[in-house]
Amino acid sequence: MEEKLKQQPANCIKVVLFGPESTGKTTLSKQLARHYNSVWVPEYAREYLQDKWNNERKTCESKDLLPIAIGQMRLENELAQKTDSVLICDTDLLETKVYSETYYSGACDPILEKYALQNTYDLYFLTYIDTPWEADDLRDKPNEREAMFLAFREALVKHQKPFVLLKGNKKERLNLAIFHIDKLLNENH
Repeated sequence: MEEKLKQQPANCIKVVLFGPESTGKTTLSKQLARHYNSVWVPEYAREYLQDKWNNERKTCESKDLLPIAIGQMRLENELAQKTDSVLICDTDLLETKVYSETYYSGACDPILEKYALQNTYDLYFLTYIDTPWEADDLRDKPNEREAMFLAFREALVKHQKPFVLLKGNKKERLNLAIFHIDKLLNENH
């Protein structure tokens, strides 16, 4: 199982959209992939949990986190082979770790935690909570956005991950993200 959580070598810059639910990560991921004529890695948990909700009317349980993590890394590893410029990741295992600790009394599966900390990315974009809340079948903490944002920020700081805070409207966020990705691309060429 551990092999399925391991990040495979790739010839691209990897950036992660990171933060609480309903803060524009997917929208920005798609915009950035389009801008760079590249690929983006969708959030596997959405598909997995929507199927679970549709079939069982059950929400996420702690036993779902490892299958979600495995599915996320399978997608990332596959899609990383399709670009040599920039890979836009809608999430990563560190985000799954934050959710695990927040929802399940501070607990995180040790194997998930190991790879959440071991897998590396060139830059994280921490998305702020200044976007309107959009409800759906899976989102469940509209009144805890600030606490969730602080948990995500704390994880980046604690584990010394390079990050940029994205605030403002869609255009401002996109422009700031492009500025920082262009900087990375110029440094690596």
